Amino acid sequence: MPLAGAIAFLVPLGALMGAYGSQHLMGLAPCHLCLEQRWPHFAALAAAMLSLFFGTGSRIRRILIAVAAGGIFTSGGIAVFHAGVEAGLWEYTSPCTSTMTTGGNALEAIMAAPIIRCDEVAFRLLGISMAGWNAIISIFSAIAITALLAKGFRPDGRDGKDAPEGAIKKEDNEMTTLEVSEGTRD
Repeated sequence: MPLAGAIAFLVPLGALMGAYGSQHLMGLAPCHLCLEQRWPHFAALAAAMLSLFFGTGSRIRRILIAVAAGGIFTSGGIAVFHAGVEAGLWEYTSPCTSTMTTGGNALEAIMAAPIIRCDEVAFRLLGISMAGWNAIISIFSAIAITALLAKGFRPDGRDGKDAPEGAIKKEDNEMTTLEVSEGTRD
């Protein structure tokens, strides 16, 4: 589960750093769908950070990491939709987003500000838009986190490897112990 937690923390952190870095360092203004993809990453990052306060085998930690995976997957889903809009697979009429400088006449600044459209790709890396990269990375990361969590999950609530064959679960107050039966099986 430490790997699942690391992925749940690093993927939204990296996605948000990339989004804000491209916006503030490269001057790429985000469209409405770009901004919508950020919110689930913020939720995922918050859940992953909260999970750090609980022990490695804690049920609450697994739940928080699963919530983070859900946020990452949600951002990936929005990104798939956004990439489809960019590719012209479907139409989307978005609320207007724009960049505007302050100072001077506000009305003139509003009228002079460029409108950022969701169907125009601002930047491509290896032929894939930023929305496309977010979709690929987020969806595969969410699947990986879920698989890692499922691998460590046991219905009886314990983590770790399966009990040896022939083991009998024996409960003593709040402690659970396993004993291997000495008999033979038919």
